Amino acid sequence: MAMLSSFRLARGRFAAAGFRHLWTSRALPAAQSENDNKKEESQQSIHEENDEEYEKNIKIKILGASLQFVPNMGWSKQAISAGAESIGYPGVVHGLFSNGGAALVEYFYSTCNRELNKILEKEALAIEADSLSSRKTPEEQVRDAVEIRLRMVIPYKKTWPQAMAIMTLPPHVPTALANLLTLVDDICYYAGDRSVDINWYTRRMILATIYKATELYMLQDTSEDHKETWLFLDRRIKDILQIQSMLVNTVKPSPSQDEALNRAAETAAAVFITARSILGLN
Repeated sequence: MAMLSSFRLARGRFAAAGFRHLWTSRALPAAQSENDNKKEESQQSIHEENDEEYEKNIKIKILGASLQFVPNMGWSKQAISAGAESIGYPGVVHGLFSNGGAALVEYFYSTCNRELNKILEKEALAIEADSLSSRKTPEEQVRDAVEIRLRMVIPYKKTWPQAMAIMTLPPHVPTALANLLTLVDDICYYAGDRSVDINWYTRRMILATIYKATELYMLQDTSEDHKETWLFLDRRIKDILQIQSMLVNTVKPSPSQDEALNRAAETAAAVFITARSILGLN
């Protein structure tokens, strides 16, 4: 966790600095023409930064407006064009997005991650402010956080397999993994995980598997309010707790623990089989 904190701190510093060039002041004589050139270069640099920031803001506005068209148009340039036109920009502005639908998926995923982070942080601050309030167990916190995050996908459930397929293309895999790891790291952190050993990685890998398995299950769940999905999530959390308990104890696993291991193995296999079917892979 310390390594992650250092990374975040460094990332924040770079963002604050804006990767601007730092000039060192020297007491050297310079001609007026050189000073003028420096001023022009400085003004040009500021102008370019302003242009980049302006373009970035436009892109964010367009992507935000495009989400309402995703259920019918999918994660596509067509949805981006419709979103642009809905807020007064020409439809051809979709050319700003070289990655097409992938830019829309990435925007949605990272936006949902930030929203979940705000929710978890708010809950943590509320508990800290009221010491008498009932506290959830870490397992309950993880379970509820996963449900909150998956519920954000439900309005786009019909087209979500397309989004998943887009983000499995080689150019987009690093972004997809970064978003998933950010998600599970935030959940683990607010659930109280402050470990700095190998368990830091293990817990996040396990949670990433649970999240993706539940996400895939949700796509084919037709029950009211996706009740079957949340029961599936409960079982996966329970399985992991039983497996952890079994690994801690050196005694021979009980029949129920053997059953938990079998269910975990079946879940892992189901994840790959379902993902392969959705993507049409052999």
